[in-house]
Amino acid sequence: MEQETNRVEAFSDGVFAIVITILVLEIKVPEHGGDELWPALGHQWPHYAAYVVSFLVIGVMWVNHHTIFSHLKRVDRPLLFLNLLLLMVVSVIPWTTSVLAEHLKDPESANAAAILYSSWTVVYALAFLGFWWYVTRVGHLFHERVDKGGARATRMRFGLGAIAYPFTVILSFFSATATLVAHGVIAIYYAANQLPIPLVVGEERLESEVDLMK
Repeated sequence: MEQETNRVEAFSDGVFAIVITILVLEIKVPEHGGDELWPALGHQWPHYAAYVVSFLVIGVMWVNHHTIFSHLKRVDRPLLFLNLLLLMVVSVIPWTTSVLAEHLKDPESANAAAILYSSWTVVYALAFLGFWWYVTRVGHLFHERVDKGGARATRMRFGLGAIAYPFTVILSFFSATATLVAHGVIAIYYAANQLPIPLVVGEERLESEVDLMK
């Protein structure tokens, strides 16, 4: 069973690695050369900004995913499908990032691109929340050392992303640039704000060294 868990995590890590690599491939080499190269590079700043923000977002997602699997001793069929759903949603992020970067400076389409980007982060937050709720619902997939009741108690705080990201959708109607900044701030917050999965040793509850965020 532990071997199966390792296989699922290895497959997922491969998908995360490919997705996060695709992000940089969306930054095109400027067509201009000579004295026009520097201005052309500067003109692409929306792509750089969108890349950094989405890299942080996906990076935090991967940390969360790894943290959960480090506490599982086995997987079952429903979890496999929930994991596939999660990876499917993650795989779309490079596209939404590219759309936002391409239209960020266009007054007529920037808001629509930001709405698309923010809406998809809501979809991801809900998919990850569903994944975590299934894992903690019974706790039958956890290692024995995990405090199942304590893990279940983290659900509400874990689901804050499903509350925070809808606000970025609202912000998208007013400013695409501010929306991108908001996503960056949220990603940094979740990277710094640690939510541990409680462990049990004997009769005492201990907190894991690996922290669960978002």
